[in-house]
Amino acid sequence: MSKIIKIGTRDSELALWQAKIVQSQLENLGHKTQLVPVKSTGDLVLDKPLYELGITGIFTRTLDIAMLNHDIDIAVHSLKDVPTVLPKGIVQAAVIKRGNVHDTLIFKDNEEFLSSKKGIIATGSLRRRAQWLNRFPTHTIVDLRGNVNSRLQKLEDNEDWNGAIFAAAGIGRIGLRPEEAINLEWMIPAPAQGAIMITALQDDEEIRTICKELNHEETEICTTIERAFLNKLEGGCTAPIGALAYIKNEEVNFKGVLLSTDGSKRIDVTRVKKLGEHHDMAEFCANFVIERGGKRLMDAIKHSNKKTNVYSTKSLTEGQRLLFHEKVVVDSGDFIKISLNRIHPRFLKNEIKNVVITSKNAVESLTTNYSAIELQFKNIYCVGRRTKQLVEKKIGKVTHSENSAKKLAHYLVDYMEGTEVTYFCSDLRLDDLPTILEENNIKVTEVEAYQTKLDAIKIPDSIEGVMFYSPSTVQSYLEKNHANGIAFCIGETTATEAKKHFDDVRIAKVPTVESVIELVNEYYIGL
Repeated sequence: MSKIIKIGTRDSELALWQAKIVQSQLENLGHKTQLVPVKSTGDLVLDKPLYELGITGIFTRTLDIAMLNHDIDIAVHSLKDVPTVLPKGIVQAAVIKRGNVHDTLIFKDNEEFLSSKKGIIATGSLRRRAQWLNRFPTHTIVDLRGNVNSRLQKLEDNEDWNGAIFAAAGIGRIGLRPEEAINLEWMIPAPAQGAIMITALQDDEEIRTICKELNHEETEICTTIERAFLNKLEGGCTAPIGALAYIKNEEVNFKGVLLSTDGSKRIDVTRVKKLGEHHDMAEFCANFVIERGGKRLMDAIKHSNKKTNVYSTKSLTEGQRLLFHEKVVVDSGDFIKISLNRIHPRFLKNEIKNVVITSKNAVESLTTNYSAIELQFKNIYCVGRRTKQLVEKKIGKVTHSENSAKKLAHYLVDYMEGTEVTYFCSDLRLDDLPTILEENNIKVTEVEAYQTKLDAIKIPDSIEGVMFYSPSTVQSYLEKNHANGIAFCIGETTATEAKKHFDDVRIAKVPTVESVIELVNEYYIGL
């Protein structure tokens, strides 16, 4: 090739070292070259960790723009920094033979802190942070950004730091690895760590043909698997994902990991396939992780930097959290605490003809105090599908149920046998049922089966909607918070209480938590 090949690179010492390796190999093939250093956003913005910047390709974007503008012919990258999906018009032209794949610990004084409950480790990598905390959960992680030289200087300057984690290939390539540094072989590296990648324009066939001569096939196979695993998990530099593939005895060996950001949760996968039969390895391993809770972990990570916009006044299960639309970032907590009462035997001396139960808490109180044989009720009337299911599971057949206490009261007035009912309720009963019955000459014996204690917390003013499940959750919420935003209510009785304070009140189609979630989703999908 007669023209000079312009090699784009970041201007850090390590990036220039990598670019010079590529330059040397091209010149050995008889090509003329020129280095074109470009400062990247990743080098300029150093006041936040990479994962907080929310940008994929932070170290590659400036070089991509330079290439698309034809200011450079090729770009040289640390492959682990390159997004798994390249910009339109840019392709991977070659991968240079891989260096040391491991992470390395450089410590200040000695290794004794590794056996101590206290330790301070510096790293700007979410993956390294998560894996370190998974192994040393009582240690403290501090953020460390900048090029290799500046990071080493920060380690030296901070007297209370015990050590910092670096890529072994990086500190080794520029000759800054201390003799006492330790390779962390237990830490699974970033996908494609230790590999150098060359990108080129897709339509520049001449340059791509030249770069192909520099490609190392074994490194390409392994890093392609690692990056496909990363892509399938929809991760980037913002997710604690590790992956390593290597070839031994004509077999491809793979191990991968996904962790929660605090390292408390970890999902590992390993697989071995014959070389040539490895093409589905990445997808298989990613699906393995996803099926074992990986989707929940990734969803939590994606939402970790987003502001919560909906709050549930009842703690949600993991399964319920998965039902929310991606626009919804939900937090939850129990705004009421339940204390079951002792129910005196005098209320159960004889068979009770008509019993009213409006909550699962009353069922729990009854079955905690007495066995099913002792609970001799001729007619059981209840509110809610879940309450009915629990009654029939633990006590006996339900005569009739309604979605709200008010509807049940009107049903009893019209159809109930006799003129007396026993109502097992809370000390904070807020429904209209006893009033309606007594107005219609039906005697109501209220038995306090449980106590409801209001236990609210102050939530951020930025919350746009609150999920309520009983009138008492509304009352509890208002003890610490203002009636702002939308009240998403489980039923009419709850909505009646919410309407006293909220301007926008919405009612679920059926009285279940899942139906309230559906109500929330409908609102946010419509925005």
